[in-house]
Amino acid sequence: MTELRTVEDRLRAEYFALIPDMQRTLVALEADVRHSLLPVMISLNRYEQVRIVARLKECESAVDSLRRRQEGRVFDPEKPEAYSLSSLRDLVAVRVLVFSSYRREEVHTALLPVLSEWTSDPVAGIEPGDAPLARKYYGRCSSAHTVLTAELQVVSSLVGSYWDVEHSALYKTSPNLQGVMRSAKHESAAAHSSIGIK
Repeated sequence: MTELRTVEDRLRAEYFALIPDMQRTLVALEADVRHSLLPVMISLNRYEQVRIVARLKECESAVDSLRRRQEGRVFDPEKPEAYSLSSLRDLVAVRVLVFSSYRREEVHTALLPVLSEWTSDPVAGIEPGDAPLARKYYGRCSSAHTVLTAELQVVSSLVGSYWDVEHSALYKTSPNLQGVMRSAKHESAAAHSSIGIK
């Protein structure tokens, strides 16, 4: 068998080996979330919406995400065994988008039984003392019998939509925008925003 030559090659191979576990985790977590939110969704007014968005992190996005966590944002080619995509908290992620925003705490409360053994990692508000922009948790989905950590967010539809646009600009930039995205002004602004789902 040909030896994998780079850390990135090894991580890509690991990603495809993890896909069945990722898929099981996603299905189980999304089912748990939908079951928990059914009473809330039944009670919504006609103009209100609770939308559940589930996704598996793409291979290259996962490799890039792990790379950004390393010193100097580079992998040490002498220690390929030191890196594993299973250390990422968001290979599997579910975001719950809520409109109107006053329903957000009701949705959060309904999900607490699912999240009882998960770790809370809220996205801070813009100013000190502000309510969190999003309720974010990470943990293992017990019904999936998995070793993978997953992420769950509860966020207003408006903020979630903004993050989707911002993420596309930051991580999937078209060539004609690359100079803009490297500007110090934009990087400073982006530093104040946390994006959990990529």
